[in-house]
Amino acid sequence: MEIKTISKQYIVDEVYQQIVDKIKESVWKPGEKLPSENQLCQMFGVSRTSIRSALQKASAYGIIEIRHGQGSFVLDHPKVDLLDGIQLGMNMTDKEILDMLEFRETIEFKCIDLAVERATEEDVLSLEQALNKMVENKDDYKKYSLADFEFHLVFAKASKNNVLYNVMKNTKAFYYYLEELNRVFGVNSDTLEGHQRQFHFFKNRDAEAIKNELRRGMEDMYKLHKKNSQ
Repeated sequence: MEIKTISKQYIVDEVYQQIVDKIKESVWKPGEKLPSENQLCQMFGVSRTSIRSALQKASAYGIIEIRHGQGSFVLDHPKVDLLDGIQLGMNMTDKEILDMLEFRETIEFKCIDLAVERATEEDVLSLEQALNKMVENKDDYKKYSLADFEFHLVFAKASKNNVLYNVMKNTKAFYYYLEELNRVFGVNSDTLEGHQRQFHFFKNRDAEAIKNELRRGMEDMYKLHKKNSQ
């Protein structure tokens, strides 16, 4: 079975696509169990985190079923339309994504500026707790997204500006945006390491470093979205 070389920049995306291609080619047939995570790691030459994220995508789109303690199985009747148009896309338009990027640079970045000046040790602890939840739930993008939202909300709370905090907390589109990113692009080591760096910068009260990290992540995700939607 031929496995193509994986580009580091798009690891989860490409592993996902190859898994789907093998299902389309009947290498893995309906009802059959996929190789174990360890075997897939060896086959694709990538980390277990990347494999799990790719499997989560396939599960979210009804292509496979993940049975805890048993493994991953191709569904008995995978939908043909999903397999024919298999590349994942965000359920958000370019305009909605760009609007969210502007929102983050306007609101979230201001929260960060204020947070590094006003944060208490309790705020630092809250950010660490949210980060720990993200790590604990890296294999479940929905739970991970809740922790991801909580992580970013800490900056708003630490700003000590109730108006900014309430705007961030009550902007449902922001949570939806985070969940879409995690659903489509998966949770991988780069994503977690980016949040770990933000936590480190927050402890050191370095607002510009936090914002640069966020900006880089947002730009990378937007490029991935454009690549997937072409």
